[in-house]
Amino acid sequence: MLKISRYFTGALEELHHVRWPTRQQAIRLSIIVIGFVAISTIVFGAIDYILSQVVNIILSSV
Repeated sequence: MLKISRYFTGALEELHHVRWPTRQQAIRLSIIVIGFVAISTIVFGAIDYILSQVVNIILSSV
């Protein structure tokens, strides 16, 4: 039980050392992440569509 108590005490101490982002930084970084995810989704969706069309062409010619 002492180990668990020490673990949580240490975790709380570390949280006090964290330099939290400002509201503007959090908003800006969130927009960057959402944009990156959206672009990645479009790119991977396009690749998936192209590859599925290639497989359909190959299978229809057999």
